[in-house]
Amino acid sequence: MSEAIQVESMMHKGEKRIKLNLPYRHDYIERVKQLNGRKWSQSKKCWHIPYSRESFEALKAIFDNIDILLPDGKQKREHNNRVTVEQKVAKNTEIFNISTIHVATQSQQQDQVKLVITAKKLFVQIKKQEADIKFIRSLHYARWNANTYLWEITNTETNLRLLRNYFTDRLTEQILSSPESITSIKKQQYKSKELTAAVKAGRIRLLFAYDKKLITFIKQLPYPKYDDNNRWWSIADTPIVRADIENFCQDNGWKLSFSDEKSTKGKAKVCKEDIINYRSCPQVMMDQLHLKRYSPSTIRTYTSMFEEFINYYPRLAPEEITEKEIIAFLRYLVEERQVSTSYQNQSINAIKFYYEQVLGGRRKFYFIERPVKERKLPVVLNEQEVYRIFESVDNLKHKCLLMLIYSAGLRISEALNLKLKDLDSKRMQVTVRNAKGKKDRISLLSKSILPILRSYYQLYEPKDYLFEGKEGGKYSSRSAQNVLKKACRKSKITKKATLHTLRHSFATHLLEKGTDLRYIQVLLGHGSSRTTEVYTHVSTKALKDIQSPLDSLTFE
Repeated sequence: MSEAIQVESMMHKGEKRIKLNLPYRHDYIERVKQLNGRKWSQSKKCWHIPYSRESFEALKAIFDNIDILLPDGKQKREHNNRVTVEQKVAKNTEIFNISTIHVATQSQQQDQVKLVITAKKLFVQIKKQEADIKFIRSLHYARWNANTYLWEITNTETNLRLLRNYFTDRLTEQILSSPESITSIKKQQYKSKELTAAVKAGRIRLLFAYDKKLITFIKQLPYPKYDDNNRWWSIADTPIVRADIENFCQDNGWKLSFSDEKSTKGKAKVCKEDIINYRSCPQVMMDQLHLKRYSPSTIRTYTSMFEEFINYYPRLAPEEITEKEIIAFLRYLVEERQVSTSYQNQSINAIKFYYEQVLGGRRKFYFIERPVKERKLPVVLNEQEVYRIFESVDNLKHKCLLMLIYSAGLRISEALNLKLKDLDSKRMQVTVRNAKGKKDRISLLSKSILPILRSYYQLYEPKDYLFEGKEGGKYSSRSAQNVLKKACRKSKITKKATLHTLRHSFATHLLEKGTDLRYIQVLLGHGSSRTTEVYTHVSTKALKDIQSPLDSLTFE
């Protein structure tokens, strides 16, 4: 039997509210957060919602399989007659919006959705709209049926009601007496010669009817990837790629439409303040991290990741959590939190470290499926944009910092960790110590920056680190990022540039000037040449220097 939820009236800041007394469970709290107007009372330690019929109906819909205990203590279920609270809240005439699903845009309303209802299943035929697909995935027991090209959902009263409320007049329904008839529904086809390019987070997703020539062309673009679940191609988003797509469509009679999609963020990480009896990272794990000499940044990351994991299961000790629970937590990160692949990998590493390195267990969690790392092309500034950034900075320290990062291809942490002894003006070298992977390396010291460095040293007189804060010690990483942000704004550069963009620009400009890729790899400190090869995809001059084999043929 499910744990019951008790409701009663309460006053909060002069407003009448419905108080929710519910057991502390992560899934319960996530459901409550879907309610409009829900608030957490710090003084009374409870959730409460507006005192209205709409709010109460929304509560019943979200907890449709949970017992609701009314103020008189009598147990009422969804199918029973509800009178006590409903009669009271009916007096409230204020209208609230209780929709917990996304509202379809005007463009989506033009696309009709077909719903086929059978005794046990609901089948939905829908075009590829991200908001619609995200909503379908949020329903209980929803999956993509690759045989029928339909979304297949368990037929429940709640699922059917949510589908009707979400799609409204876009929905057309059909009832089938036998499940076998579902095979008569054909796959939805896009109009021939119509290519939709949806741009989001550095990738272009291409939606089109099957065309062999178009697919061959896509495979030649940077980092092509086919999504089996959504059945679309995606490629890296760069101005060169966009121009290539437009040229292909013009030459082959394709109708092209570009659309920039806003990033739909998943659920935010639960704050410590929102969790009762928040559990910190076990001290034994902290000790082991320090003993193995992990970097402070890695220790902070592992600590944060593991705390999120153990607080997801507040009633289980870390030693009691099984592989099944670990996989469920990782699924939560992907489907609900919608974290990046890097974040997911770091979370797996933190969990593995505790069970393997701290508890000394076998690698039983080693074979947890890892996400495929996204292959996005870096943002690169051209030489004129880099020059404009340097010219826009008046502060000598700030200019010196930006120019040194660009001239030596440094990471921000490497630049801030530099000390006076790491610069050798005779050999024109910068020594980077204890960089990523605990490796030292040598990089370039530009002749152009030497006069600026000397002026900076005479004016600021740094004592320990090359770049120090007002109170001494290392210069702040956030302050350094803000320096570049202000410089980009002042020089009217619209690219999403960070300090790491200067490092990318350093490598790309060296490649365009003919520097061997192997030397660039050494200067950047990359362990693998495959990491450095990404700059061949963003170098425009390197592509122009390549001669087509057709040009070597002679025609009479």
